[in-house]
Amino acid sequence: MAEGFEERVMSRHTRRRSPVQARLTIAGAVALAMAAAAVTVTVASAGETSRRYAGSGQVGADHAVFVQGNELDGNTIHVFKRGDDGTLTAAGRYATGGRGGDQIDAPTDSLASQGSLVYDDRSGRLLAVNAGSGTVTSFLVQGQKLTDRQTVASGGDFPASITVSGRLAYVMNAGGEGSVQGFRITSDGLKPLRGSQRSLGLDNEEVPLFSSSPGQVAFTPDGRALVVTTKSANTVEVFPMGRDGRPAQEPVVNESAGGVPFAITFARGGRMLVAEAEKSTVSTYKVRRDGTLKVVQGPLANGQETLCWLERAGDFFYGGNTGNSTVSGYRVDKRGRLTLTNDVGVATPPSARSQGVIDLAVTEDEKFLYVQNAVSGTVDGFRVGRNGSLTKVTTATGLPAFAESGMEGIAAV
Repeated sequence: MAEGFEERVMSRHTRRRSPVQARLTIAGAVALAMAAAAVTVTVASAGETSRRYAGSGQVGADHAVFVQGNELDGNTIHVFKRGDDGTLTAAGRYATGGRGGDQIDAPTDSLASQGSLVYDDRSGRLLAVNAGSGTVTSFLVQGQKLTDRQTVASGGDFPASITVSGRLAYVMNAGGEGSVQGFRITSDGLKPLRGSQRSLGLDNEEVPLFSSSPGQVAFTPDGRALVVTTKSANTVEVFPMGRDGRPAQEPVVNESAGGVPFAITFARGGRMLVAEAEKSTVSTYKVRRDGTLKVVQGPLANGQETLCWLERAGDFFYGGNTGNSTVSGYRVDKRGRLTLTNDVGVATPPSARSQGVIDLAVTEDEKFLYVQNAVSGTVDGFRVGRNGSLTKVTTATGLPAFAESGMEGIAAV
């Protein structure tokens, strides 16, 4: 990682774990989609959802926002009912049966990743990582209620990100050498896919340093590739997928166009956008069939500090800048180039109750954006305007604020 980045990061946020230590955040991301089935499915962090009926009850999420507490003594999912106007009302809290985790020296985002909580539309299941237990939990969702809890081993140390495509889910384990592990999504929850685990070749402890852990795992929209960002290695690694739902034995390693790649999302046409924390930039790529990346547009700076999270809302994209607690807005212009929605790069300014911006989620209808504020222990909800502007409509309080650890992971439907 570049020296200047680390220095800037350490100066922004400080907290006490032992006497005095300065730290920052770089946390990551990765969007969605994969296949090995002809049908691809989009996770709730990108906003897609539907409702089905099975037996006597409704199956599937409806007008809900899910927040992962990531508590070290027992991870929980905090559920909110979403009103038609975007307001949030607490609707329950559910134990995952595992423990939350806290990466070494993480300044505000304990998991240092994007996509740690995912809603799968096809199965109606919510998937959550338990980083401190090395497990993954799935719930069946009925409206705003979580039932049928199932917990399985993640296949590695410190699971931090999940992605879904069709009947497949892949988990990114950030600890040790790092790995991705595949699962089948069944009516009984997640079932490990034999022969699907692949190493990321990293050199971390079981609990990784936040700056050297991978940022996100994501399927491309067509499901033909699995993508992983690695922060300190400064690479975007692509595993071409086989018809059997298993990745290639080795990833195609691509040098990142910008420094410290973190989060991933995709434009409507399938182009990949990667948020880069070092200089708060976003780069755009075409993912080729052979796993190589073509840079479509080099790093676009937003003028903010430590961009780590990135999500799409229709024709707009929103990024979380944890260094100064702002959200930046982006759009694709008529020539297909990514631009900021305004000159200053801030779609919404920070407030006293909105400190430590981290993960983001967008609703199915793409009308609302929800933002986690790790230091404040709050979630802000915004209405997305026709021009990409954001208007705050709600603030949910009482969530775990960052201390020894803090919440991370959010999904909205």
